[in-house]
Amino acid sequence: MQTYEKPVIHQLHSGLMNKFAGAKSSQQRIKSSIAGVSIEALVEQYGSPLFVYSERTLRRQYRTMRNAFATRYPDVTFGWSYKTNYLKAICAIFHQEGAMAELVSKMEYDKAKALGVPGNQIILNGPHKPIETLEAAVLDGVTINVDHLDEIEDLESIAIRLDRTVNVGIRLNLDSGIQPCWSRFGFNLESGQAMDAVLRIARSGKLRVNGLHSHIGTYILDPNAYACQVKKMVAFGYEIEDAQGWRMDYIDIGGGFPSRSRLKGVYHSADVIIPTIDEYAEAITDALWQSVKPGHTPKLIIESGRAMVDEAGTLITSVCGTKRLPDGTRAYVMDAGVNLLFTGFWYRFDVALGQAVPGTPEPSVLYGPLCMNIDVIDEHISLPPLSRGDRLVISTVGAYNNTQWMQFIEYRPNVVLISESGDVELIRAAEDITDLERREHLPSRLSLQPIADPNDLLTDTLRPDGVLTYSGAN
Repeated sequence: MQTYEKPVIHQLHSGLMNKFAGAKSSQQRIKSSIAGVSIEALVEQYGSPLFVYSERTLRRQYRTMRNAFATRYPDVTFGWSYKTNYLKAICAIFHQEGAMAELVSKMEYDKAKALGVPGNQIILNGPHKPIETLEAAVLDGVTINVDHLDEIEDLESIAIRLDRTVNVGIRLNLDSGIQPCWSRFGFNLESGQAMDAVLRIARSGKLRVNGLHSHIGTYILDPNAYACQVKKMVAFGYEIEDAQGWRMDYIDIGGGFPSRSRLKGVYHSADVIIPTIDEYAEAITDALWQSVKPGHTPKLIIESGRAMVDEAGTLITSVCGTKRLPDGTRAYVMDAGVNLLFTGFWYRFDVALGQAVPGTPEPSVLYGPLCMNIDVIDEHISLPPLSRGDRLVISTVGAYNNTQWMQFIEYRPNVVLISESGDVELIRAAEDITDLERREHLPSRLSLQPIADPNDLLTDTLRPDGVLTYSGAN
């Protein structure tokens, strides 16, 4: 017998017709399997919520991007951006495909070394590089891109201690036409700050600049911005060569290529607004060929993250509660929220049903399990009447969610990889209480001893010397 619900009247909001259609759709979208493995089989073995990665998609995305550039320029290297997703299995797949490790912290450096990545396959970026990590990187032959003057001083002291000249790259920030302009990292090109840094390096004689690095932003939708970036970087490289005689061995243009995730407030489909990777490759390599001197082909390094991993990641989540909001809107409480989908603050995910559900779709809200009002997965989604235990499948979540997820209120769940042969492999086990408490220390004086007799309560007395003493009440 179905539970009676009183009718709800929603105000109809109509707008102008447009060829792109609206953000809401009453048509059921069903995704009952991932990479050939059924949703229910995955949940039965590994529970819900559950992150699922497709190895086939990971390798396909990398090869597509590599081929787009390698067929247009003879010396291209990709650096896998660890901060995008540093699960060991994900990193290992990209390293097998030929990517270097692009790192921005000591933690990521430690992860790459523990994984067995050799120093000559590591790029070290970021604004915080402890001097111990810098020295280890110098000894290991790592490509180091300097972010600020204090790092220059640290590297000079290392060079003196090791009695050797150390090659470094300079990180630039520049105007490529993208707003806002990322000016926090590196040395500004247009103001002359970058050349001042080069002159500062030249005066000490301990370092040598052999490359340039720049990252103009994230989710860049204009390929011409990269073309502008490349032209400015190459021109500056030749200025350095003319002034100091240092040949530019590489230009590292960072990442920022978009995935098929939709930014909130953007209603066009990915096919409409996102250029193809070939369009990016064409713009970047054309600019490079137009800018380099005859016979000089510096290595082109690309640090792509989001575009390579985002579409390979999926999150399965289950309904754990249903309700009506005061205005009559249907709401569902899911077992996954912003604790697992941190990027949900900026992106609107692709949500599909894990099974066919009868009934008329209506505007709904998806909440997560956290005791926080901001724990919202989607505020405007059209769904049929769901019941407890029904599955939703959230796609394009491979970028940043497994590095920015929070150990807050809920345990973090299992993560699995579906291999190219269709095998399901656990690549990160679900947490339990030991993961939360293994590094905590409870002083013995705070240890809570169980009371054998509930009536055996303690009374306290404050002595004249200020010491608080306790005694039994009985």
